[in-house]
Amino acid sequence: MDMLKNLSGSQNEGKVSTESSQAMPPSTGNSSGGGLMDKLHGIAGGGKSSEKNEDAIDKGVDWVQENVLKQGPQDNESAIEQAKDEQISDFVRSQYKGMTGKDVPIADK
Repeated sequence: MDMLKNLSGSQNEGKVSTESSQAMPPSTGNSSGGGLMDKLHGIAGGGKSSEKNEDAIDKGVDWVQENVLKQGPQDNESAIEQAKDEQISDFVRSQYKGMTGKDVPIADK
C-alpha cells in the first residue's frame, strides 16, 4: 500500500508545496530592490533612474497625480507612465506659450 502512495505522489505533495513556498520570498508589490525588473524599466526609459532626469514640470505633474488625484507614489513609474507624463507636461508648455506668447522658463529635459 505504501508503494502505491509513493507512486501516486500523495505523500510528496505536502513536502513539495512546503519547500516551494519556503524557497520563494513573499511578494512585496512594487518594491525596488534593484532586481531585473528595475533594470528593464531603466532600459525602457522608466524606473527610479529616469525619475532623476525629470524637469520641474514633470515633477509637478507627478505631484498632482500623487497628492491631488491620489494615484499612489510616482517615484518608480514605468516607461509608459513617464511617456504619458511627458505628453501632459508638453501640453502644459504649449498652453503656457499660447497664452503668454513666451516659452516656459524651465528647460525641457
